[in-house]
Amino acid sequence: MRLNEEEKTALKVKLIDLRARHRGLDEAVGNLTEDGVFDQIQLQRLKKEKLQLKDEITEIESQLLPDIIA
Repeated sequence: MRLNEEEKTALKVKLIDLRARHRGLDEAVGNLTEDGVFDQIQLQRLKKEKLQLKDEITEIESQLLPDIIA
């Protein structure tokens, strides 16, 4: 599927947002585990959300990269 410029721009904006949210979650995980005593369930939720964001980021990046013909 070929994307027009408007679609590419929208995906790039979304990608910037997802990356910022991913960095924020990374910081939150670091802050949570910094003390040594932390809520394991909360940590698990943050890591799961972070992984979901990474999957979305990867999907958008693959849409923005042109297909390579082997």
